[in-house]
Amino acid sequence: MTQKMSIAKAINAGLRAAMDTDRHVLVMGEDVGRLGGVFRVTDGLQKDFGEGRVIDTPLGESGIVGAAVGLAMRGFRPVVEIQFDGFVYPAYDQIVSQVAKLHARSSGQVKMPMVIRIPFGGGIGAVEHHSESPEGQFVLTAGLKVVSPSNAHDAYWMIQQAIASDDPIVFMEPKRRYWENGEVGDEDTPLHVSRVVREGADATLLAYGPMVRTCLDAAEAAQAEGRELEVVDLRTLSPLDLAPVHESVRRTGRAIVVHEAARTLGLGAEIAARVQEECFYSLEAPVLRVTGYDLPYPASRVEDEFLPDLDRVLDAVDRSLAF
Repeated sequence: MTQKMSIAKAINAGLRAAMDTDRHVLVMGEDVGRLGGVFRVTDGLQKDFGEGRVIDTPLGESGIVGAAVGLAMRGFRPVVEIQFDGFVYPAYDQIVSQVAKLHARSSGQVKMPMVIRIPFGGGIGAVEHHSESPEGQFVLTAGLKVVSPSNAHDAYWMIQQAIASDDPIVFMEPKRRYWENGEVGDEDTPLHVSRVVREGADATLLAYGPMVRTCLDAAEAAQAEGRELEVVDLRTLSPLDLAPVHESVRRTGRAIVVHEAARTLGLGAEIAARVQEECFYSLEAPVLRVTGYDLPYPASRVEDEFLPDLDRVLDAVDRSLAF
C-alpha cells in the first residue's frame, strides 16, 4: 500500500517497524529520546518503546559507538545516531578500529549488527562542523558497508534492511532532503543495489543521497533542450553496485558523477576509474565529475557557491556532449 511521507518520517516509520519486529533493536544517541533528535527523526520512539530501548546518551561520540559495539557483541542490534556529520570524528577510532574489524579479527565468530546513522551534506545554512560529507572516509575502510537513500521509499526500506543485516552499516542521510515528500510503497529493491531512476539516451548522471534530486532536476531542464539524460541512483556506496552503471554508460556513451564531497579522492574518482576499465570502448567522452571543492566547508552565506547545483551539472553535460 502506497503512502506519502517525508524522508525524515520514513526513517522514523522504518525504525518503528524494525523495533516492533525485533526487541533487540535499540536506538541511542544525543537527544534521540525526549527531544526526538535535532531533526525529529526519532520523534515519539522513546514514548512508545521506553527509555531502555531509546537511550539519550551523554555528549560523547566515542563512548556512544563504543557502548554500541559492546551491545552488538551481546546480541543487540543498536542503531546509533551521530547528531551531525562533523561530530563523527571523535568516534572515528572506534568505527575504524573496532566496528569495522571485529568480525575479521574473530575469524567470523563475532558479528557486528549495528547501524550508524549520520545526517550528512550541506544546504541547511548551518555553522561549522554541521555540514560535512565524510562518506568517502568510511567507504575506504574495509569491513564497513555504506548506504545512502535519496527518497522516502528507500529511506523507509533501507533503514530496516540495514538493521536486519549482520554487518556494520554506515547509513548516510541527506539532511537537506529530510522534509521532501515522496511515495513509500512495497519493498522492491535489495539494500546493496543501484537503480536507474530516470531513463535517457544522451548521457548518464550518477549520484547518491542529496544529489539525486539535483540530477533529476537537471535532467528535467535538459529535456526542454531536447536532451535525454539518464539518472542512476547509486544507493550503495560500499559495496558499489556498478552493473547498472556500466549497462547505462554502454548505451549513452557518456558518464558524469555528481557528489557534494570534495573532488580529490572522492567517490567520483573511483567510479570514473571503474567505468573507464569496463566501458572504455563505449565511451564517447571522458568521465566527468561535478563535486564540492577541495576546501573546508565554507560559511553558510556562501555554501550555494560551494555545492554542485543544476547549472554546474548542465555545464558538465554540455562539455561531455561537445567532446
